[in-house]
Amino acid sequence: MLLTLISFIFVFGIIVMSHEFGHYITARLNDVKILEFSLGMGPAVFTKEKGETLYSVRALPIGGYVKMEGEDGESSDPRSFVQKRPIQRLLILAAGALMNFLLAYVLLVIIMMGMGFASTTLDEIIPYYPAAEAGIETGDTITAIDNEPITSWEEVVERITASNGEPMAITVERDHQLRTYTLVPIISEDDGQYKIGVTSALVKQPGKAFSYAGKQFFVFFTDIFNFFIQLGHQNVEGEIIGPVGMVNVIGQASRVGFLNLLFIAAYISVNLGIVNLLPFPALDGGRIVFVLIEMVKGSPVDREKEGYVHFIGITILMALMVFLVFRDISNL
Repeated sequence: MLLTLISFIFVFGIIVMSHEFGHYITARLNDVKILEFSLGMGPAVFTKEKGETLYSVRALPIGGYVKMEGEDGESSDPRSFVQKRPIQRLLILAAGALMNFLLAYVLLVIIMMGMGFASTTLDEIIPYYPAAEAGIETGDTITAIDNEPITSWEEVVERITASNGEPMAITVERDHQLRTYTLVPIISEDDGQYKIGVTSALVKQPGKAFSYAGKQFFVFFTDIFNFFIQLGHQNVEGEIIGPVGMVNVIGQASRVGFLNLLFIAAYISVNLGIVNLLPFPALDGGRIVFVLIEMVKGSPVDREKEGYVHFIGITILMALMVFLVFRDISNL
């Protein structure tokens, strides 16, 4: 339980810190007066005032904020958020999510360097699956499928998954010789996907860690959009979990290993970055919408009306959070 709690605080700590630091540093660069930089929500457990800014750590590690002069209303201070040009405000609002994306990429690079990444060399041949029956062996390197060259493990998985059970020719290199085997993928009882019963050997190549981290980041980035598409068609694979469910997921990852915990942190960071950019009131994306409207019409939207819209958004988000917490608890 203690490991789970520490892991949750660590994961959300680095995610929230990176997000709020994005707002903070961009506001600083645009000479915006920052009243408070806070990590966590609820009562303060640590505060330190430096210059015009109060730095605080709060009891609940589920969020944070950067409080800027004139952020939620009118202010005549030339250094207030509201007095800055629209493009400056847009950059400050978007910087939090962009830092989440940067954090995720950096974590993935660390993972790829520390753990390695899947190669086309085979690590295990599962008994009674098509690969084993055909004669493919551990240490073989897949070079082609149906006479088309293969350069990554992702290509192998994609081609086999999309085979629909049709026969396919797998070419492997063994002892500097090429051998071709014809086999028929079968559906796995574990996940319902077509497989031939092989696993990939992990390799460590620091020079390729950056490109492979980019590929994994792209997978994370597209996953959430696929989720929204499925949500629109009411054909969702998986479910939305709340804070309690997140604690459970992070706890399970921490028990597997530190790199696995970083992997989960990267995934959550990408997802939170995208969610924050959604054009929903109270989120950064909702505030960006009002800035874009101002840029188009040449004058700001009435601050009081904008504040009312964001208040409605916060109310909806809090209600959703309460619902998810109760559902998570009921599913324990």
